Amino acid sequence: MVAVNPLVIPGVYAPQEDTGLLAGALSEEPLAPGADVLDVGTGCGALALAAARRATRVTAVDVSWRAVCATRWNALRAGLPVRVRHGNLFDPVDGRSFDLILTNPPYVPAPAGDQVPRGTARAWDAGGDGRLVVDRICREAPALLRPGGVLLMVHSALSDPDRTLAQLRAAGLKASVTRRRRIPFGPVLRSRKEWLRGRGLLSDDENSEELVVVRAELPS
Repeated sequence: MVAVNPLVIPGVYAPQEDTGLLAGALSEEPLAPGADVLDVGTGCGALALAAARRATRVTAVDVSWRAVCATRWNALRAGLPVRVRHGNLFDPVDGRSFDLILTNPPYVPAPAGDQVPRGTARAWDAGGDGRLVVDRICREAPALLRPGGVLLMVHSALSDPDRTLAQLRAAGLKASVTRRRRIPFGPVLRSRKEWLRGRGLLSDDENSEELVVVRAELPS
């Protein structure tokens, strides 16, 4: 199967460094043919397509109708069988279980606090501590994993990876940070530097962000 670069439409999150970091972790994950994979917050479907190229059965979910349409179109262009569902996180797959869950959730701390973001900001804004969605994933994802199943999640070090690990371990998973990458601030974080420094999340001379991939496995 020849890889097809996903089409990105206005209002849908485009693949960036966090997508690439998670894709690298996915490429190293052993997956049996026919394994059931869930991509939560699929955006344009880049990770869903990468998983589908490995002969897995992929379900992709997004709360944005634009993202759902983009992923369906990209799967069609690539000739890959991806089941795409519209809905909030795990709601569209209630009652199902998976061998692998992939997620690149919103994780950027936002001055608006715990207000639910709207529009394109839903792809990155995640409450005052950056964990508005991450905490829900930590609570709900373990129940959707089959024995031996794995959760791969990427987020920023600004949104407290230690808390992510603690929550997943408390749910009975073996969890660790398996990948890290430091990148320059993008437009959103550049615009929030002073606010982040005021909250003690950045030092005065810090102009880059560390991304991490958390891998959590449910024991067999």
